[in-house]
Amino acid sequence: MRKRKNEEMKLGDLLKSFVDENKLDKGLDQVKVKDVWEQQMGPAIKKYTTSLKLKNGILYVELSSSVLREELSYGKEKIIKILNEEMGKQLINKLILR
Repeated sequence: MRKRKNEEMKLGDLLKSFVDENKLDKGLDQVKVKDVWEQQMGPAIKKYTTSLKLKNGILYVELSSSVLREELSYGKEKIIKILNEEMGKQLINKLILR
């Protein structure tokens, strides 16, 4: 019995090919950035985060605490660096805290 081409591909390669062909990268990045935010920022900040949206390289974060928003604004560059490193690619260029 002869093998088909797709039987020779690794599962990871097959999934990557599927994501690329169907242009699902942006949606997957949206989901991943939420998970990474929660992991890296911790449960205390997660509790005050009401909304997270990644659009055109800008991460919009809505917080329910103005004090926390002010504190995080001092470390925007560090937060961007940490999130990009954890995501494995340069997705976030700017962070807007609301």
